[in-house]
Amino acid sequence: MLNYLWGGMILIGIVVAAFTGNMQNITQAILDSSKEAITVCVTMMGIIAMWSGMMEIANRSGLIKELSKKMRPFLSYIFPDIPKNHKSLDYISTNVIANILGLGWAATPAGIKAMESLQTINKKKDEASRSMCMFLVFNMSSLQIISVNIIAYRSQFNSANPSEIIAPGLFATLVSTVVGIWVIKIIERWKYR
Repeated sequence: MLNYLWGGMILIGIVVAAFTGNMQNITQAILDSSKEAITVCVTMMGIIAMWSGMMEIANRSGLIKELSKKMRPFLSYIFPDIPKNHKSLDYISTNVIANILGLGWAATPAGIKAMESLQTINKKKDEASRSMCMFLVFNMSSLQIISVNIIAYRSQFNSANPSEIIAPGLFATLVSTVVGIWVIKIIERWKYR
């Protein structure tokens, strides 16, 4: 549906530009946007490569495993249905750590692995378990201390202070995470009495 919406808006914009004599502006906007898109992609590839490499170094050095151990009490509260030493907790920890650092692209593989692992302990294979629902909300709210991708975008477009987004971003993601966990816990109490 969204593809039709965007396609329709683009088509309407081109038709209106043709009838109003602004095709030159459309052509120039397409060329300028294409150049900007390539520049942003190249910049983001470098940032993604660097932070994904940092996550891999943290994983191989044992830092992720150490941080996972420290997060276990909190994760056990949030995910009471997951056995204490289940592999899914490691994947969830990796995902959370990547999200906290603002590395959504590095969090995605761990999130997929976490869901696959959670499915192995799911009693009803055709519907999401409580833990899967909680993980989805927890992952989507994505508590972030450093919004690396937003800082990169702001830097790319010559922001005077690209990192000024850190405090508002931290506040917004903290609120969304707390509210998300709170709502799921209320639903769990109501549904699973």
